[in-house]
Amino acid sequence: MRKAQKQMALEFVATLQEAHEEIKNFISSKSHEQAMDVLAQCQQGAIELGNFIEETAGEGTQAVVLLEKYCERVFHFYDELTEGNFENTKANLRNLRNQMQEVENRIKYDIKVRKEIAFFPYKASMWDSLESIYLAAKEDPDCDAYCVPIPYYDKKGDGSFGQMHYEGRDYPSNIEVIDYTTYNFEERRPDVIYIHNPYDQYNYVTSVHPRFYAKNLSQYTEELVYVPYFVLREIEPDDTAAVERMSHFIFLPGTIYANKVILQSEKMAQIYINEYLKAAKEGNFQGEHLDRKAQEKKFLGLGSPKFDKVLNTRKEDLEIPAEWLKIIEKPDGSWKKIIFYNTSVQALLDNDEKMLKKMLSVFAIFKEKQDEVTLLWRPHPLIQTTIQSMRPQLWLAYQKIVEQYKAEKWGIYDDSKDMNRAVALSDGYFGDPSSVVQVYQKTGKPIMIQDAEIID
Repeated sequence: MRKAQKQMALEFVATLQEAHEEIKNFISSKSHEQAMDVLAQCQQGAIELGNFIEETAGEGTQAVVLLEKYCERVFHFYDELTEGNFENTKANLRNLRNQMQEVENRIKYDIKVRKEIAFFPYKASMWDSLESIYLAAKEDPDCDAYCVPIPYYDKKGDGSFGQMHYEGRDYPSNIEVIDYTTYNFEERRPDVIYIHNPYDQYNYVTSVHPRFYAKNLSQYTEELVYVPYFVLREIEPDDTAAVERMSHFIFLPGTIYANKVILQSEKMAQIYINEYLKAAKEGNFQGEHLDRKAQEKKFLGLGSPKFDKVLNTRKEDLEIPAEWLKIIEKPDGSWKKIIFYNTSVQALLDNDEKMLKKMLSVFAIFKEKQDEVTLLWRPHPLIQTTIQSMRPQLWLAYQKIVEQYKAEKWGIYDDSKDMNRAVALSDGYFGDPSSVVQVYQKTGKPIMIQDAEIID
């Protein structure tokens, strides 16, 4: 039985107890027919309550047994009133009250509350930011956890919605995916909802379906929890310049409407608190939005599930595509060194055509060394959508580079949803500064950041 359902059952009990007082008053005023009508309603209400408890808590509960006995007492009381026998009225009412008090106690103390937690990821490649929390919830015997991938849209240049995407079929095989069209959170009102998209309507590139905006979700749960889909470079709270560069992540619908925000570290939580309070004050927010103690309870530096995922992904457990193995293996069966080449959205936006030249330079070098080293190129999954929307003049040139790289087949092109496979498989990282770097650091493997200014 869910917490809200238990509360409904207890409220039903309180209503029946109030009805007993009405019966007493009607009999005192000689309104016997009204008393009998209320008594009949009590019996029907007890039957409905028993059915509700069986549906939500299962059969065989003591509360239902007591309700059946209650119905028997109501029947005998009703029979006596029909015959005009009012001698046992006080005793009958006392028995009904006592019996219902026992029902209340059994509901309170015997029926366990099960927590329902809904996870609403949108991109399968970002699922690692929620996965370890979901798996822990699934293992909890008193919890029902649901992974409900939600649809999202590309955004056109004018901000309107373009193509819709749904990636529910792209999740790992050990994750039980629930169709968002069958999970009605408005009716189910899960105890906790987890999200990893904080933007609502304020993202220029994509938008989750408006039904799943944080503002709306917050109305249908007791606890909305936001976990960032990214991790950031660790910085000091007093590093003003560095904080300013990442402050745009902090005051968004996901942080405003969430009851809890799970962050990668205590330092990052402190930064979020400081910047949130500043933004809330500037935005004329009131109440707990300006209360530091409230925000210290909201922003929690508990660590990122992305770290859990990368540390728990073992190279020997990976399923490696056959076409990848052809590129990785040497003639003697041994493996070449594998370099994870990561290109980010931000680097393309910042450097434009210069970044395309840099990529071609990198490919030329690794192509020359392909007998000893395999390049595993994994561009950010939002590059296409972002470039088409914000730098359309770059798109054709970028697309030509991708097609040429894939056609030559000397390196691996990884556009799968699983970034952690590339992290576990590779021997080192080369590429742009991004949240992937923060995750890759946890492996202890070498990292080199590319510079778009260095072409040759």
